[in-house]
Amino acid sequence: MALVDVAKCCLDSLSGISEHIKDATLYIDGGCTESFQFLGAFPLLLSLGARAVCSLENMSPLDRVADWNSKLHLGRDVTIMTSRLLSDAHRYILRCLSSHQLVRRCTVFTCISEIAHSVYPDSPLGPDAFREYETLLIQDFEELVKKRETKAMQSEDGNSPEDVAFGDEGWSRFTSSEEDIPRQEASSTGRDIYEVNFAGCKDDIGSRLAVSVHHFPCILCPLSPRAFVLPSEGSVAEACLQHGHEYSISQGLPPLSTGVPLDGDDIPPGAVLTAHFIYHLAAKMDLKMEIFSLGDLSKSVGKVLTDMSSLYDVGRRKRSAGLLLVDRTLDLLTPCSHGDSLVDRIFSSLPRRERLVPAVNMKGSQSQLKQGMGNLQRAPLDVQIRLAEILSEDGKVESIPLLNRTSAFLSGWSSGGLASQMSGSVMLNSSDHQKESIGLSLEPLNGSLVSIETFRGTPFLEALLDRKTKDGTILVKKWLQESLRRENISANVKIRPGYATKSELLPMIKALSKSQSSLIRNKGLTQLAAATIAALDEQNFARWDAFISAERMLSVSAGDTSQSLAAQIGDHINKSVLVGSLGGKNGQTGTSNRLLSFRDALLLTVVGYILAGENFPTSGSSGPFSWQEEHSLKEALVEAIIENPSIAELKFLDGLKEELDANRKGSQSDQSKEMSAKELSTDEFDDDQWDSWGDEDVDNKDNTYSNMQLKLELHDRVDNLFKFLHKLSSSKSKKTILGDGISTLDSSFNSDSNLSKGLLYKLLTRLLLKSDIPGLEYHSSTVGRLFKSGFGRFGLGQAKPSLSDQDVIMVFVIGGINGLEVREVQEAVSESGRPDLQLILGGTTLLTPDDMVDLLLGPSSYS
Repeated sequence: MALVDVAKCCLDSLSGISEHIKDATLYIDGGCTESFQFLGAFPLLLSLGARAVCSLENMSPLDRVADWNSKLHLGRDVTIMTSRLLSDAHRYILRCLSSHQLVRRCTVFTCISEIAHSVYPDSPLGPDAFREYETLLIQDFEELVKKRETKAMQSEDGNSPEDVAFGDEGWSRFTSSEEDIPRQEASSTGRDIYEVNFAGCKDDIGSRLAVSVHHFPCILCPLSPRAFVLPSEGSVAEACLQHGHEYSISQGLPPLSTGVPLDGDDIPPGAVLTAHFIYHLAAKMDLKMEIFSLGDLSKSVGKVLTDMSSLYDVGRRKRSAGLLLVDRTLDLLTPCSHGDSLVDRIFSSLPRRERLVPAVNMKGSQSQLKQGMGNLQRAPLDVQIRLAEILSEDGKVESIPLLNRTSAFLSGWSSGGLASQMSGSVMLNSSDHQKESIGLSLEPLNGSLVSIETFRGTPFLEALLDRKTKDGTILVKKWLQESLRRENISANVKIRPGYATKSELLPMIKALSKSQSSLIRNKGLTQLAAATIAALDEQNFARWDAFISAERMLSVSAGDTSQSLAAQIGDHINKSVLVGSLGGKNGQTGTSNRLLSFRDALLLTVVGYILAGENFPTSGSSGPFSWQEEHSLKEALVEAIIENPSIAELKFLDGLKEELDANRKGSQSDQSKEMSAKELSTDEFDDDQWDSWGDEDVDNKDNTYSNMQLKLELHDRVDNLFKFLHKLSSSKSKKTILGDGISTLDSSFNSDSNLSKGLLYKLLTRLLLKSDIPGLEYHSSTVGRLFKSGFGRFGLGQAKPSLSDQDVIMVFVIGGINGLEVREVQEAVSESGRPDLQLILGGTTLLTPDDMVDLLLGPSSYS
């Protein structure tokens, strides 16, 4: 029986379109870049014959000369791969075509299917979406060619070359940095460029541009061969998952379940795109799905998947598999918590690449985003592993031969005046693409996690996902030791048994990287070890452990009384004020080693309210705590907001930043006046000073009135925040969610060590034991509907299948997953005693606790 492997499926799919990649300049957008980095697909793309691989959003004039040594004909083929809707990517595709010389054929691949384009609410394309877009792209391109020819002719009459630019051709929507690229392109040679591009080659590009659009569904980020998430900058992950109504909590999360699935126009666009993605991915893997769902939005997605099935699937030979769709809002506690996972620590500790295109620029304005009409802005999955900082001696990067040579090469480009135009090269893997000078700012030794990098056949990420933090660091240490032994390199480091430390890993990384050939051969392991060092950094490690300790105390208090839990939450809020004062004195906004910031205290407040809802359920909207307990929490929160020197960008404080800053400055000035007044001796007073006392009283009255207004406004905002917390606390205690399904599911684990496990572990354990899950809905497959509608009349009915009967099961969490859940799911499969079972876990995105703060309390929330 063949093993299912999502990474291999994606790589095979790329090989399947090799005819469109060979001899073409390949442009990929931010979502495809993330996907191909996790896949390790760039060597494959070059081996398939791509002339160059470039960034679609940040294209550069140097892209045109990337294949300058090619002996092929002058005509140019351009292939574009995008993870977005065609309407969203159109302006970048048009810029790409207009910037190339002699372009004759353009092939566009999008991960959004033709039907999904037609049913998406904001898409202007109809049922024949791909053919319509081919026509529209050719028309827009030809109009652009005519305008540029006209401007080129006008420049012959005395106009300056600067007039021959793209500013009037729909480019005004771009940022200034993007406008500079074509403007610089035209400024140097002016008339000559346009004579080459258009006057001399009208037969090639003026007659007709050949455009073809195709569907390529395999744009995903595999964490391992059996675990994946969607690219953060793709349309599927960015699309809204709920409309604003009573049970909405965030645009990036499903609504709270009420037992009534959404239907018709109520189904959010993100659910529609998710359904189409899963359907085509299953088809690509030759899987025939038996669909099960848990949660309101999952039921709606399951219904769309069922409706997409057709009678043509009956005769096709596909492997049977089970699909379980789960709403993330059925378990908000797991992604908010800091579990024992090295991968989660890595993603929380490392900086992320800046987004290539802000989501608000792709779909509407900021006001539309707040109303739920725009796309989400998720953090990129591409973590930045800065090897140059780790490998350098005392911060001097000149000691690294590979970096020194690459920097010299880049400086050569810089001397030609093209430094500011090289910002978008994907192959250099730059995260600082908006910096003015090139120099070392591109950091060519930046790295990213790759799922298919192996050590003696063992995929790195897959091995770490299956282990806890301690076991994972020990494994990385063993890999480094074996690599040093294989390279015959000695490292002057004392290895101690047990938990790996930063002081042990760092010398081994430097020893393995002294040789340029050794560094290249062990690139994947070196990057992963550097990421582990970032997770083991004292500040990052201490902060994560402080969270674990705080969450454990909240869990213990939740098993006691509501007064004890409320006191714990209030204590964390009060301590965050101390962190703020320490940060203000030190000139920093971060946290100290063992104390958590105000933003962290808010996350713990969310965790506390979810735990309170599970242990102290109440009816109505009064919340799990008494009025006195909650009033104390509100007062503590208001004081923390006023005293904190830096406030995170949170939805419930929107519009108050200037007032809070002014109040803080006023308080500091008042304190300085009081200190100076105390220092003055009584004999220094004279009669002239009495005249100014009345004015000071007037100023103090104005300040008191302003402070009172600010506090009243903050109380209103905090009241609304606590109404939102009530909604979160009631999410799992409502009897209308799944009947008694979730409560029954949790209570069955109260007596064993699995109490701290997440919902996915508990679900799979019960399903594989063939126990009933109240609220689990089965959606009839095509064969089932055929028997139900036709042969069922003659007594040939079909029994309802069980998910545990399947040898292949795909679990997809709508809203996202974290690394801890990947490990727990594999544990559930191992404990089932079924070695033949293959389980794939997927999710909308990879969630860290910081991501949950952004989703629940940030701009996309309904708090």
